[in-house]
Amino acid sequence: MAALTPGARRAGVRPGMRRAGAAAIAPQVELLARAPLAEAEARQGAALALLQYTPDVAPGPDEASILLNVSASLMCFGGPRALHRRVAATLAALDLRASLGMAPTATGAWLLARAPVRHPRRTLTLASLARRLDALPLGLLPQARARQDWLQAIGCGTLADLRALPRAGLQRRSAPELLQALDAAYGDAAEAHRWIEAPPAFSRRVELMDYVEHTHAALAVAGRLAEQLSGWLSARRLAVRRVTVRLEHERGRRACPPTSIELALAQPVWQAAQILHLLQERLGRVTLQAPVIALALDAPDTVAQPEASACLFPEPGGAAADQARLLDLLAARLGRERVRRARPVADHRPEIANAWAEAQAPAASPPSLPGPLDRPFWLLETPQPLTLAGHRPQYRGQPLRLMRGPERLESGWWDAALTVRDYFVAEDGAGARYWIYRERDAARARWFLHGLYA
Repeated sequence: MAALTPGARRAGVRPGMRRAGAAAIAPQVELLARAPLAEAEARQGAALALLQYTPDVAPGPDEASILLNVSASLMCFGGPRALHRRVAATLAALDLRASLGMAPTATGAWLLARAPVRHPRRTLTLASLARRLDALPLGLLPQARARQDWLQAIGCGTLADLRALPRAGLQRRSAPELLQALDAAYGDAAEAHRWIEAPPAFSRRVELMDYVEHTHAALAVAGRLAEQLSGWLSARRLAVRRVTVRLEHERGRRACPPTSIELALAQPVWQAAQILHLLQERLGRVTLQAPVIALALDAPDTVAQPEASACLFPEPGGAAADQARLLDLLAARLGRERVRRARPVADHRPEIANAWAEAQAPAASPPSLPGPLDRPFWLLETPQPLTLAGHRPQYRGQPLRLMRGPERLESGWWDAALTVRDYFVAEDGAGARYWIYRERDAARARWFLHGLYA
């Protein structure tokens, strides 16, 4: 047995049992064969996700452990306890049950992580580490297992007993790796590790164990990939501007093309929480046409992470960041094409000068516009014809009195929208003001309402 669920442990199954013995004790327990490829994939995904806390991540002594050098990251994340909680939360988001150890040495932290449940697993000093390692059973050290029977026969049951033996005699009767591992755990020997390198591009895919028919189940898998993306971005010192999610459906006779979802961000991000929040909003609006069997996440558009301010009094920039996050949230919830911003155009014709563009589209250089003009706050999309009463325009049966004007516009001679108008500010009997114009190129003057003042 490599791992047990709490239910199997309560039924009496113990690690190291044979399949027949476990089936005899607890026939209701389901026994699953190990999948080395899936385990290696899960370990690689966990290593990628943990790169957001330190660039020094290495494989551990066995195939189910990862080592992190967080000596330079403790204060960045609020101290050892806060960092411990964040690492545990990241592993939980990856659906991994993990046991964490923290110590001044890598082998010592690995041994504390594998210690019995009630044994303390965090220490920051070598003196405290030595006391806690002394109480650990000898079998936790892999290099001692080959000679465990002989060592126990001479009275060695803990690591403290092993250290108390004469080194010369222990070295003659055992392999050199035993003393090297023991010295490395207690900090008496240096350790060398081969750090994991983040790949040059991020593209991860997860095969689902069963058919998924609801987006909230796919979101749980997307959250695991978002954690891995955040770790990759932190290791590469990058931020992402566009994320692509691909939901793959059944193949074969009932093949269905994958569902692609693209998230374009108003501001580059690299935190897993922001990416997951936008994925949650976007996936909540997706209706699955077929069950999902796999999910892939790509980051095709990345830029360098913005440098943090080193000033004693940082410049106020939170409002711009909050606005960008709001735009990303609205675009994910409503659709990118429905979130727009004003884009003025250098043209005297009001219906052309007041244009709109996608809020997340790259902003063009602002045109050279004329100075402040007397313009209404509300411009009608289509000018409304006005009736005449005694050569005076009227609106909703009330005659309008011309207050200011005319403002003559003659523009558009280079295209089909030739505009020749005289604009006036008019007022009705109740004091409401309107922006109206009269066409000058017509034989019979026609009046139109083009805007309303507040």
